Amino acid sequence: MEKWLSLLIKPDQTIFETMKLINDTASQFAVVVNDRSQILGTVTDGDIRRGILSGIAIDDVVERIMNRNPVYVTTDDSEYKIMSIFHKKRLRQIPVVDHKKRVVNIYFADDLLNLKQKDNLVILMAGGLGTRLQPLTNDVPKPMLKVGSKPILETIIENFIEQGFYRFLLSVNYKKDMIMDYFGDGAKWGISIDYIIEEKRLGTAGALSLLPEPPEMPFIVMNGDILTKINFRKLLEFHEDSKGIATLSVREYEVQIPYGVIETEGYKLTNIIEKPKQRFFVNAGIYVLDPGVIQYVPKNTYYDMPALFTSLISHQQTTNVYPIKEYWIDIGQLGDYERAKVEFSEVFK
Repeated sequence: MEKWLSLLIKPDQTIFETMKLINDTASQFAVVVNDRSQILGTVTDGDIRRGILSGIAIDDVVERIMNRNPVYVTTDDSEYKIMSIFHKKRLRQIPVVDHKKRVVNIYFADDLLNLKQKDNLVILMAGGLGTRLQPLTNDVPKPMLKVGSKPILETIIENFIEQGFYRFLLSVNYKKDMIMDYFGDGAKWGISIDYIIEEKRLGTAGALSLLPEPPEMPFIVMNGDILTKINFRKLLEFHEDSKGIATLSVREYEVQIPYGVIETEGYKLTNIIEKPKQRFFVNAGIYVLDPGVIQYVPKNTYYDMPALFTSLISHQQTTNVYPIKEYWIDIGQLGDYERAKVEFSEVFK
């Protein structure tokens, strides 16, 4: 019998039986399920101790002491999301349930230790004024606006954590103390967070000139007002495989002309195309850069990423584009912000 199956108990089993189970299996943990194997709760040795101290007898049913709001994951969750939950909540095991909340496995922390973390640095640009989102940004920096129950920037960071990234650098300027006080050194999320302090606004690339030293490997730069489900690991793999010095993520953008477009040859009408659609690739605000790119960024000067890529091209450096097919939204205007709030619960569930 698989190890996890031995850790399933029924709610009417006694506390004593549960004590013996978790001691014999050395797991210090059991999952309470109903007759359909659906999760009802979990029990740890700590739950048992607290129950006994509160006067509950050891021959009473385990249902009385179980945690009725257990942490669990689903069969749809990625390994890296599960790893981040282990890390943040400091758990040793997590039940896995299917879409009917039936327990189908139990993950143990040791089982996931072989999932390699990504040592690549992630730089998040969070220093903008957010003027197009006024008056919302009069008192709050744009990356700290809430979508769902948490700031935009927190969702961005947690997406990276789920994929194995743990080294972060936040570039801050406008109302920087709100960001720094909230995230601190990243210990709350089990990661490392440092800061670039922009004494003046430096654009989406200028802050790179303030790095104390270039990163030792390709690094990701991302605007702090973007919500996306992009696979950052695949983006890095693409960058490394394509042998360029810089990769720019792009998103297809469609524009519909609201009129019939007329085609002519001189005065002769040759065609009428009714309300045609035009498609373009637009800058998605997510980049992978080799350390050598830093030398092309002017020191302590306002400088945006498009200017940096233009400079790289003029110096005959190979730059590539990576199309984003996953969910992506740039929260630049009030309409985008309202749409993100509506879509959030479905996309980031």
